[in-house]
Amino acid sequence: MKRYIIPSILIAVILLYGCGGSPEATPALTNMPTPTQTVEPTGTPTGPDRPAEVGDTVRVDYTGTLDDGTQFDSSFGREPLQFTIGGGQMIPGFDQAVIGMKRGEVKTVVIPPDEAYGPYREELVVEFDREDLPAGQDWKVGDPVSLQVTGGQIIPATVIEVTESTIKVDANHRLAGKNLTFEIHLVEIL
Repeated sequence: MKRYIIPSILIAVILLYGCGGSPEATPALTNMPTPTQTVEPTGTPTGPDRPAEVGDTVRVDYTGTLDDGTQFDSSFGREPLQFTIGGGQMIPGFDQAVIGMKRGEVKTVVIPPDEAYGPYREELVVEFDREDLPAGQDWKVGDPVSLQVTGGQIIPATVIEVTESTIKVDANHRLAGKNLTFEIHLVEIL
């Protein structure tokens, strides 16, 4: 009869403490994932309610404004914008703003020029003599033009000044040198 006591006690201890040897080795039920999320080996939750990360494809709605409140773009009234975070499709500051957001979250960020379209560069404003340009063109301020640079690359530009003898064009992006404020709504992580 005594020889069955030790195995019975050993079985009770294993059931109580698990194979790890202490109560701390047994995971608590409160650390278990909810039915809508799974846990990757790193412990990061996945699923619709997890934070967005680099490499995720997301859909967002946004409104972009300048410091004076002028709206320069918005996705509202169209399909949400879809892109891959860190995929080079967006300005760097926009990518960074979406990292860590969860589905349904709304945030407002101000993106400085160095994280958007860069500083305004005076060397990208170029003046041409009319006699060096194709004849018969009726140039107007605001006209889009294409400039071909050494190596054949085409750069978009805008006519900013027209005189009797010259045409001045600006190859800076229209938002270069400006702080951009975005209200971003993360619609979903795909």
